[in-house]
Amino acid sequence: MMYDWANSAHSVVVVTILPIFYNTVAGFTRDAASSMSVWGYATSIAMLIIALAAPILGVFGDFEGFRKKLFTIFMVVGVLACAGLAITPLTGFENQAVAERVGIVILVLYVVSQIGFAGANIYYDSFLPDVTTSERMDRVSTMGYGLGYIGGSTIPLLLFLILNAVGVDMLWCLAFAFGFTAVWWLVFSFPLLKNVEQKSFVRREKGAVGQAIRGLGHTMRDIFHHKVMFVFLLAYFFYIDGVNTIIHMSTSYGDTLGLDSTAMLLALLLVQILGLPFCLIYIKLSDRFGAQFMVGVGICIYMGITVFGFFVRSEWQFWVLAVLVATSQGGIQALSRSTFGKLLPDKNRSGEFFGFYDIFGKFSAIIGPTLVGICSSAASAVIYRQEGIDPATAPTTLLEEISQRAAPWGVLSILIIFLIGGGLFFFVLPRYQRKANQERQG
Repeated sequence: MMYDWANSAHSVVVVTILPIFYNTVAGFTRDAASSMSVWGYATSIAMLIIALAAPILGVFGDFEGFRKKLFTIFMVVGVLACAGLAITPLTGFENQAVAERVGIVILVLYVVSQIGFAGANIYYDSFLPDVTTSERMDRVSTMGYGLGYIGGSTIPLLLFLILNAVGVDMLWCLAFAFGFTAVWWLVFSFPLLKNVEQKSFVRREKGAVGQAIRGLGHTMRDIFHHKVMFVFLLAYFFYIDGVNTIIHMSTSYGDTLGLDSTAMLLALLLVQILGLPFCLIYIKLSDRFGAQFMVGVGICIYMGITVFGFFVRSEWQFWVLAVLVATSQGGIQALSRSTFGKLLPDKNRSGEFFGFYDIFGKFSAIIGPTLVGICSSAASAVIYRQEGIDPATAPTTLLEEISQRAAPWGVLSILIIFLIGGGLFFFVLPRYQRKANQERQG
């Protein structure tokens, strides 16, 4: 659970503050209007890299003694990338030539930090069957997310806001936030490194690596054979895409709309503070109604969030959006993880299965930000054409106005993904579950 406390600092600082800083740097470049689209593409690139690698990484994590070592490597990669980001606010990016270079450095470090974060999470997630029973998995998984909200997601952000409020220069505040995130992530990873041991594993013998990699096809067949698991993963592929896209794009969207950065960060702080109590509510309700029912509730709430996000134009609306996100962000992720953990046919291959779980989650995270970027760009092109504007010669203020008008259409496009995921989850998955129950009873 303490690793959720550790890595959540990355989730809130790098994923929510960094896009605002990148937009500021991009404002000094020649192509300031496309910063939201570029950020979406960078997020997709990071997710694509880890998605392609996830199954093989999972295979290696299943070998005896390998899981913690690989976890450590990826965690350190993410920590070092965050430490590198701490330098970027102090580079004098107000000059256009410098801003171009700093913008590229930020994107590269962001991608590397995401790879470290996501790679470590493959092994962190696959430790779940090692540390608890199937009966307690929902509670342990959800409490981990809850601790992350109240600790790593709240304290670093709160310190950043306090430093800003007492008059410390914003650039120094940003440098502190990125550097402190690296230290926080590293220090609070030690409880897992010290106390958690890999109990489920595959022994490494001669030729075992090649056999395990060739066995990925066998794992895919296992997943497809267990139709309930396969349909759940398909549904998860789509609905978690919407969740991840909203997480990664929320501050970039608000900044594009011209909302006050401090107000947005305070709203996001509220999300983190409310995260723990709502996770506890999800635990209680899942005990009564079942984890799957509560995942369905989360999908419905996120559909409403996407529609409401289309109409956001002011700060109070962003605050309402933040509260709606807080109700279900942790619960839907935690209960999805534990639901999948309970579906595993072979706990000794948990790393391998969670590698595929991760590839479904990360490939979905490629679609969402890319879709937002494409739809935002397409909406901007339509406006340019309708109003006879040449973006190459238009003043910056006009480009920013058009970007604000186009951005909501990018957000609304996320609803398509939720509708597909929700359709699979609500209508297809129960059909296969009933069939599986009938086969067991027969």
